[in-house]
Amino acid sequence: MDACENLEFTGHTSSGDAGLYARIDSLIIAGWTGRDEAAMQAHIAELEAIGIARPKSTPIFYRVAAALLTTADEIEVPGEESSGEVETVLLSLPDGLWVGVGSDHTERKIEAVNVTASKQMCAKPIGRELWPYGEVKDHWDRLVLRSFATVGGKRRLYQEGEAATMRPPGELMGLYTGNEAGLPPGSAMFGGTLAVIGGIAPADSFEIELHDPVLDRTIGHSYEIRTLPVKG
Repeated sequence: MDACENLEFTGHTSSGDAGLYARIDSLIIAGWTGRDEAAMQAHIAELEAIGIARPKSTPIFYRVAAALLTTADEIEVPGEESSGEVETVLLSLPDGLWVGVGSDHTERKIEAVNVTASKQMCAKPIGRELWPYGEVKDHWDRLVLRSFATVGGKRRLYQEGEAATMRPPGELMGLYTGNEAGLPPGSAMFGGTLAVIGGIAPADSFEIELHDPVLDRTIGHSYEIRTLPVKG
């Protein structure tokens, strides 16, 4: 089975920090996970406006190559029509379930033709810091997701909202696996995203963060987007 190389993380726990190494062999992108039907329809409408068809079901689970998961500070994408999306990421490691923040970077032109193919075309950046799921489970809904896009040197808020807008992790894991046992070890699941502010657009660089207002801590990541020429 294809898998990504071992990724190195720092696990921040209530008892201190620890180095973590993860070998992910199953990468799942959960889509259309909104609890608020109106907000979810708004995001669907955003995508319809750029030619992307409505999903066959909500939520929906896309499988993509595990090797796409990366902690790199730069990714290469085909053409200039891709963009990021901030999401929580659940990682099932040998010592339990961890939470990180990632970007479901997607090629938008191909998304109008085939969503699964579009998601396969871009790397999926993830931050290098994780929290134990058990430390945030009871106040999950209060976690705040944000993203910032920089274009031409101008940085703007791109997304912002609470995790409460998406279905909780336990529900998503149960819907995906068909049971309540959680994710199999070696799996990572992106948990869905927020509507964007000002419309979907590409960027030169993208920043993502997950803030915990209860324990007053934040994890994040930023990456540059290098566009490759499309010759045909």
